[in-house]
Amino acid sequence: MGLYRENGQRITKAAFPAVTLTDPPKRITENVYQTEPYGRGDGRPEGSRRHLIYEAGDLVPQSVIDRLFTAATISTVAPATGPAAGGTTVVITGTALDGVSAVNFGATTGTELTVVSATELRVKTPAGTAGAVNVVLVDDAGNVTKTSGFTYTA
Repeated sequence: MGLYRENGQRITKAAFPAVTLTDPPKRITENVYQTEPYGRGDGRPEGSRRHLIYEAGDLVPQSVIDRLFTAATISTVAPATGPAAGGTTVVITGTALDGVSAVNFGATTGTELTVVSATELRVKTPAGTAGAVNVVLVDDAGNVTKTSGFTYTA
């Protein structure tokens, strides 16, 4: 018994016809579901319809997994100004906000983060110093920055 090419030539272990993958596969360790909005007012933040997209044991290229996580975007930050003492409740709108785990105002993390939906979140500003700061969404698909997105007033 042995391994052979189509033309009958024997294949050795050292010359096995395979290449190293640049996009390594990952073995899924538990069933993965995707949710879809069922309709407004159903009381569930991500909808009520679930679809199985990968079963435990499936092999999936890393690039495919990466595409499942859409990076957030920031459309508006309102209000865009508030006192340096902090405590302003800010509403951020955009897309794919449901993966946001923190919001930074400059180098300081806001408090009481509430993800209302995939297009809206609310957060309280921390104390800061007068002037404009970047608003940074800490997102599992990568951080997103709105340059000078909030201004502290004296």
